[in-house]
Amino acid sequence: MHHLHTLACLLAISAPALAQTPAQQVFGYRSFAQQAKWDTTFLAIPDAALAGEHLKILTAEPHWASSPEDYKTALYVADKFKAAGLDTQIVPYDVLLNKPIKISIEAFNAEGDKLMSGPTPEHVDPKRFGGDPYQDDPRVLPAFNGSSPSGDVTAPVVYANYGELADFKELEKLGVSVKGKIVLVRYGANFRGVKVYIAQQYGAVGVLIYSDPADDGYFRGDIYPKGPWRPATAVQRGSVQFLPIYPGDPETPGIASTPNLPDSKRIPADKLQKDWPSIPSNPLSYKDAAPILKALGGPESPRTWQGALPFTYHLGVASGAGVVTVHMHLEQDTRLRTIWDVIGTIDGTDPAQKEDWVVAGNHRDAWVYGAVDPNSGTAAMLEAVHGLGALLKQGWRPRRRVVIASWDAEEEGLIGSTEWCEQYANHLAHAVAYFNTDVGVAGPNFNADAVPSLKPFLRDITQRVSSPKGGTVYSEWKAFQQAERNTGTHVQMHPTGGADVHIGNLGSGSDYTPFLQHLGVPSTDIGSSGPYGVYHSVFDNYNWFTKFADPTFVYEQQQARIFGLEVLHMADADVLPYDYQSYGSDIVGYVRAAQKRASALNLSLDFTAANAAAQNFANAGEDVHHLQENPPANAARLNHALRAAEEALLDPAGLPKRPWYKHTIYAPGEYTGYAAVVIPGVNEAIEAKDAATAQAQLTALAAALNRSATILEAAAK
Repeated sequence: MHHLHTLACLLAISAPALAQTPAQQVFGYRSFAQQAKWDTTFLAIPDAALAGEHLKILTAEPHWASSPEDYKTALYVADKFKAAGLDTQIVPYDVLLNKPIKISIEAFNAEGDKLMSGPTPEHVDPKRFGGDPYQDDPRVLPAFNGSSPSGDVTAPVVYANYGELADFKELEKLGVSVKGKIVLVRYGANFRGVKVYIAQQYGAVGVLIYSDPADDGYFRGDIYPKGPWRPATAVQRGSVQFLPIYPGDPETPGIASTPNLPDSKRIPADKLQKDWPSIPSNPLSYKDAAPILKALGGPESPRTWQGALPFTYHLGVASGAGVVTVHMHLEQDTRLRTIWDVIGTIDGTDPAQKEDWVVAGNHRDAWVYGAVDPNSGTAAMLEAVHGLGALLKQGWRPRRRVVIASWDAEEEGLIGSTEWCEQYANHLAHAVAYFNTDVGVAGPNFNADAVPSLKPFLRDITQRVSSPKGGTVYSEWKAFQQAERNTGTHVQMHPTGGADVHIGNLGSGSDYTPFLQHLGVPSTDIGSSGPYGVYHSVFDNYNWFTKFADPTFVYEQQQARIFGLEVLHMADADVLPYDYQSYGSDIVGYVRAAQKRASALNLSLDFTAANAAAQNFANAGEDVHHLQENPPANAARLNHALRAAEEALLDPAGLPKRPWYKHTIYAPGEYTGYAAVVIPGVNEAIEAKDAATAQAQLTALAAALNRSATILEAAAK
């Protein structure tokens, strides 16, 4: 999954790549001297050429989750884990997946003339700009939506912009009903499953989701194969599972879908309405969407809804002149299929902390070839494992157990990671971190999201790794963010002040979700961005990657170094490098912002207890930070308290309407899907103007913050 930003690449980097950092005390360590030596040894190992070799092998064939080709990639990853000295297992799960048998979309105008018949196969001219050597593989599945049911529906079309809740409300205000209609929406702004979730609530009978050239096509620059942007026939596949309700195997929320799980433990396939759509949906290219949009009558769309196709977009009509009728015929083979996680471990040595796992992972499955998403991340992870293996040969052993994971079926709904988390929930109650990468390399611009307690940790790691551009990854990251601010690009993503790089919050869309938001494991997610217009299409392949993302694989090498240092430092730190001081400051701000929003909406809520609890948590974070800077000789008790403080932020009852999500501070928004909503129970109730639920959620939030603060206060004494 995932989505991204802007630019290109550079040349090889000499090892060791340990950036020059002052020999000061490092947060989390009594003495950093030995760690610095291991860091230097590790950073010399990840190899750009080997990363490129991994990528070429992993992306040689389409490897949709559960396919024979997917299993081949599992064997390849397992072999690399074993070669590095990791104790390695391939862990199967039997999960519900749909596979397309037949996909047919036809559109007709008011006179009954056929406007289009598709989906058009993805294809670029093989004689222009080198063509594409991967596009004609017969194993490429038709473009489809994971989690879509079969269906045969014929109905008029209504255009609904990005399919956000605000867009459907705007249609209602304009007197345009989607009830009984097929809704045409464009990709972007929210998660595709949320588009279907809302359309279904408004009474639509089907959804078509297309990629507008304004968002990732010719409006952005030259299209593939001349440039990196989406060509006319390229389709963005993707799951439409209702991820904000719960991820994973839809039949087994909260339970691992192990091969021996009895049917009595599964929700029957015809009773999945809370998590899977009950109306059919399918993605389209802009080549196939254009004739529909061009023929639509009715009122002009609001001008902010206009895309980059060369005609005026209209909203559609129910009948008469300007009506466009679409026939969707989808046949899906929906059944239990086997997927394969690959898990490699290195045992810890500290008797008091060896079961406090450090988990790091990346998914391996792809909609087609998946060069950027996800196998740029897999290649980087394998070179990080290569580095860990070199340390093992030199006698290094981690204080805490290291677990490296290659997840399967992430694209279908974070399934491999979620099932594993549900199976090992008791062990993961002690896990000290989960480090994720997904879109490891789409270009040269490093980016990251994290829980606030790990944001300073990430900034420190990136100051220790050299950038292919010169300087450190941190300095290049900072310069890129400053350039974005100066040009107004993505300015909403960055704070208006402060000298540090901005690190985003974790919403959903990748495998950190079950770790943080279900189990309370502190998490990070790293990647790098560039002009990436072929997301989830047949053209996200090795050819595109070596032309536009990272021709010499030096950013793969960079990402391997960062990923590996995250693991090394968390596995061996004397004191867990969580910064609850930063966390507390953020939460105080979240509660104040929610209070301001409630006031703007004239909601009468009592924030007294929540404000006091947030300040209590912030004060406790500050106190324990002082102890972390001067830790006791035996820090195991302190470390266990630091870890327990994050878990205390979970609410066992979960969020309203979606109890699988238990974190009181972060969750994907019910109506965003990817983007994080902070203090979600409170803020979503405020937006819904539901004062009773908002007040109850303020009470739950205050209780969680006070639980966590009590743990930190006791540890600080």
